[in-house]
Amino acid sequence: METDPLPRTHDRLTRRSLLVGIGAAGGAGAMYAAMGVLGLAPTPRTAPVPAVGGAAAPTPYVPPQPSDFSLRGGRPASVLVLGAGVAGLACAYELGKAGYDCTVLEARDRVGGRSLTLRGGDTVTELPPANAAKGAATKAGETQQVTFGEGTYFNAGPARIAQWMVTLDYCRELGVPLEVFVNTNASAYILTEGMTAPVRARTARADAYGYISELLAKATDAGALDSRLTQADKERLLDFLSRFGAIGEKSLAYTGGERRGYRVNPGVGPGTELGTPPSLTEVLSRNLGRMLTMDAGYEQAMPMFQPVGGMDAIVRALAAKVGARRIRTGTRVTRVTNRPDGVEVEVEGGASLKADYCVAALPPHLLAGIPGNLGADVKAALATPVPLSAGKLGLEYGVRWWEIEDRVYGGATETDLDIGHIWYPSYGYHGERGLVVGYYNTGRDAEVYDPLPHRERLRRGLAQGRRVHGVKYGRNIRGSVSVAWRRQPFIEGSWVRWPSMSGFSLLQRPAGRVYFAGDWLTHLIAWQAGAFESARKVVTELHHRVLKEG
Repeated sequence: METDPLPRTHDRLTRRSLLVGIGAAGGAGAMYAAMGVLGLAPTPRTAPVPAVGGAAAPTPYVPPQPSDFSLRGGRPASVLVLGAGVAGLACAYELGKAGYDCTVLEARDRVGGRSLTLRGGDTVTELPPANAAKGAATKAGETQQVTFGEGTYFNAGPARIAQWMVTLDYCRELGVPLEVFVNTNASAYILTEGMTAPVRARTARADAYGYISELLAKATDAGALDSRLTQADKERLLDFLSRFGAIGEKSLAYTGGERRGYRVNPGVGPGTELGTPPSLTEVLSRNLGRMLTMDAGYEQAMPMFQPVGGMDAIVRALAAKVGARRIRTGTRVTRVTNRPDGVEVEVEGGASLKADYCVAALPPHLLAGIPGNLGADVKAALATPVPLSAGKLGLEYGVRWWEIEDRVYGGATETDLDIGHIWYPSYGYHGERGLVVGYYNTGRDAEVYDPLPHRERLRRGLAQGRRVHGVKYGRNIRGSVSVAWRRQPFIEGSWVRWPSMSGFSLLQRPAGRVYFAGDWLTHLIAWQAGAFESARKVVTELHHRVLKEG
């Protein structure tokens, strides 16, 4: 008598019974493929998904699920995650959805890594400067006490999110409320070494666009572009330039106008415009290229967003989902060893932890210095990225003078001084107090501030800021704190630069049972989105491996 190879329950074919039958007939490979068709296991697509505009959309991320194991009779693996920054927490969060036994090890006393938000009562301890005398009595440098008032916070690390970034998807999933981050503001200022005084961003932009339009329009009208343009092209270009640069339709000359701003704003009366613009030579001498294109980059374009109450809302929400009992802070990793059946991680104090797999989400330049048996090629690859400098200064004022006196609500003043940018807060409008980012500098500018104690950073930052805002910039300061990311313990850098891509591909793959994750392994270095994207990739690959081998 023939038997039905596909068991039924109450004469109804279930997904479980279907998979059991397919597995019996075709083996594990056929069963796994069927799981993918049923949406029960992540499977690579054979063809890209069409996207709006004809471009190929990326393969949608499919988080691991408990059903991936239950339908195969397998079990989730145990995973040690090294580092409780965004990448590490995201890995533990995503793996936890499928029941993986994850333990996160973090050397610092707080989660978040570079996603650091400071409030009153916090402390910031830095490493000694690189040029400190050898044999110093302590391994720690200066400790700052944060004295900000209630409701004031300082995003010392990342502070903004572009609307296309996966970070916003996690904010939605985790229930993190958002508000607009004002990335650019026409009322903020621009100051370069080629200028005698700061000007409003709108004024600098109007003058630059106006003169560029005048030059191109006159060249076009004189026939200089006849070899490139038809008569219809010339007419369209001249029409565009007349609007883009606010130049005369007949004279083709830039003479200023209301775009530059007003000395007396219009109201009952027509207002008083700023008047005649500076000469073309003076405008060109200002070196405005970077100042006027900050928001032109894909990553910087408005609108941008920030979590309500501080950027650390994201890591706190992730940590809550992972669970406090799975996160061990104050635990420094001292050795990582691949074993035939798992990974062994030793920590300071001599303890040893074992798991089936490990995800190393530490900064690569620090991971390269941890002993183990990852291999010489892996060590060399980890040592390739160069850690960079960046610094921020938070200034809490007792009066929001930038709103009251300057009419600046959010955004940033752009400079080529060593302070880089001055950021005005995008929250707490019309409140009693407010926090200005007195400098946000990177590269060589940050390296000037790195070795200084906080009081010297503050003095220098205020001196530069007074060149923009005058003496009021140094008055009524209620609290201040500065961070040099090259001197942050267990981080020692703001982000990294790959001098060559040698090793980049190698680290996309696991070294035995050790996987690597972080923004430094993406093309979104320095963004939280890079950390999330890397975590998703690692989680997917690790999960595939567990399903295949389990």
